[in-house]
Amino acid sequence: MLDRVLLTNDDGIDAPGMKVLEELAAQIAREVWVVAPEHDQSGQSHAISLHHALRISERGERRYGVTGTPGDCAALGLCLVLKDKPPQLVLSGVNRGLNLGMETVFSGTVGGAMTAMMLGVPALALSQAFRDKDAVPWDTARTLGAETIRRLLAIGWSKAAVLNVNFPPIPADQVGPVTLARQGEGLVAGMHVESRIDPRGMEYHWLNFRRGDIRQGPESDYSALRAGKIVVTPLRYDRTDDDAYTDLAAHLPRFGA
Repeated sequence: MLDRVLLTNDDGIDAPGMKVLEELAAQIAREVWVVAPEHDQSGQSHAISLHHALRISERGERRYGVTGTPGDCAALGLCLVLKDKPPQLVLSGVNRGLNLGMETVFSGTVGGAMTAMMLGVPALALSQAFRDKDAVPWDTARTLGAETIRRLLAIGWSKAAVLNVNFPPIPADQVGPVTLARQGEGLVAGMHVESRIDPRGMEYHWLNFRRGDIRQGPESDYSALRAGKIVVTPLRYDRTDDDAYTDLAAHLPRFGA
């Protein structure tokens, strides 16, 4: 059993997924600390607040709300709240909805975990997929989460990677084994802008993803989730594209070569 874990998320400290995560964490650690956004911060990716002050409010024993992003929360949790007693693990989630493919780039859940990893603490991002937004199957993550985390901790992974874990949208007793997969293409086919007029006659806009049925690559995370598996994908900061690098190297000198 771990001595101490730190929890954050992007849906906000009062989100149902945070309650699930606290239940899971209590099964694997003696002390559970929560430093999470006061409000929904979905889509904030790895953003860090550099141009405005952050405020922390105590929300219970070892629970703190932050007026910032998931990245802010991970940084404040590790560099302030738990500065003198660092956790062995950071868990980010459990997100309401999947985080797969290209959408991991935008995900605040993944961003919180990546910030923790950058600061030297192993981290997992956890998400619960659903088919009906009004009936998220939280019991799947609640039932299978702790054992999944224990198994991954027992195996171990690179300090330069975050493990992105997605639970399928089916009952726990129908879920397949924990399965390793690669990040697929995802379903993002573009962006949609919806423009409206406010009561004062001023125009404003809402952004949202436009999704399509995009062919996924081999061993893709989407394919594994559709097959009912608990999907684990190692993610890292290095986004160098090897194919493009090779093509460009035929025409440009390589530094250090």
